[in-house]
Amino acid sequence: MTSPAQKHAMRLHILGICGTFMGGVAAIARAAGHAVTGCDANVYPPMSTQLAALGIALTEGYDAKQLETIAKDADMFVVGNALSRGNPLVEAILDSGRIYTSGPQWLAESALHDKWVLAVAGTHGKTTASAMLAWILERAGLRPGFLIGGVPVDFGVSARLTDTPFFVIEADEYDTAFFDKRSKFVHYRPRTAILNNLEYDHADIFPDLAAIETQFHHLVRTVPRRGRLIVNAAEASLERVLVRGCWSEVERFKGTETPGATAEWTIAPDRTFELAGAPQGTLPELALPGRHNEFNALAALAAARHAGVSPPASVAALASFSGVRRRLELRGTAAGVSVYDDFAHHPTAIAATLEALRRRIGRARLLAVLEPRSNTMKLGTMKDRLAASLGAADLVFCYAANLGWDAAAALAPLKDRAKVETDLGALTEAIVGASRAGDAVLIMSNGGFGGLHEKLLARLSR
Repeated sequence: MTSPAQKHAMRLHILGICGTFMGGVAAIARAAGHAVTGCDANVYPPMSTQLAALGIALTEGYDAKQLETIAKDADMFVVGNALSRGNPLVEAILDSGRIYTSGPQWLAESALHDKWVLAVAGTHGKTTASAMLAWILERAGLRPGFLIGGVPVDFGVSARLTDTPFFVIEADEYDTAFFDKRSKFVHYRPRTAILNNLEYDHADIFPDLAAIETQFHHLVRTVPRRGRLIVNAAEASLERVLVRGCWSEVERFKGTETPGATAEWTIAPDRTFELAGAPQGTLPELALPGRHNEFNALAALAAARHAGVSPPASVAALASFSGVRRRLELRGTAAGVSVYDDFAHHPTAIAATLEALRRRIGRARLLAVLEPRSNTMKLGTMKDRLAASLGAADLVFCYAANLGWDAAAALAPLKDRAKVETDLGALTEAIVGASRAGDAVLIMSNGGFGGLHEKLLARLSR
């Protein structure tokens, strides 16, 4: 059975604890004074190391015997959305009648209930915009708590709890748990919410874009009248969401190159931006290049203004923003070849990331390496858009192990610029063989990619 989280110190056992979100929940629970243990199918660094440093004991796997050992005294089980019916520990918890809840519900009831929550939602850019917003508030002296789906370089951790009123959260539209199929973000009750963009993704749980729009409208319904929505005016999907009903303040943002749509916040290609036609300043040259990151910054700046931070103060903060790990992160250089890491795994994000890196490296050759690893990619939902999204690369390498569709056929429009491999060693050798001094290699995956970054750098060094 489920039960509201208690305010007194509890013993929590977290299932799926090594995921970025659930690991963040664990860190926040520990900071709040709760005793925390956890388990996961894959207990490995860096999350395992971070959790161990917090004194959190981890168990590998989901053996039901945990109810009699590490979790025998647990007051509550917090279940990650990677767990489903049929999992032995989940079945044992249900059979025993022990109290359980989801990560988002526990977070909302135990850590967010008295906070000014600033939520960042959207198909793309959530992690970067959340990190920017948290850093702006930090530099303004507001010391926000946060839970972000990546590690901002300036903070060095993905989650923290503070005693201030402010909390920034990456508001994911993925489902909450096996027993709660609403999007995670419906639990957060934000006072400020960024709706950054919205297109079809998560084909494993959403049948179409309309289904995701419904979840976004559930989020809109939770924002109070004096709350504020910061909305991308260029997204027709978000306008359809608002047309269903909106009871809060709304400020829209867009680029001056976007025709038609009206917006309070506008930003020109030279990074000068305005509010209601009045000049507000110029965004600095950001640590993360690309037009999409300028939009992320503008949205974060607009959200911070709702919390009382002036645009000039936000601009100053963004000038010192160092970026986010795994977002165009330079992992190293060997034999004159620069190796970058990025989380991009959707065609829109792939294209934007390539364009951003092209702006950084100029006329140098750009080699794109892709692992279609997300559930949407594995299903082949986006395969017809893949070749076009990779068009800016000089050479493309695709790791096609465990795919249910023909990657070579999908990339055929790229002709001899594309190479597909199903063996990681062969992929590494192919990239090394094609690389030459001055090249930039961009590795894109929403997973660890078998340690390809380190393997490639080591092989290039030899």
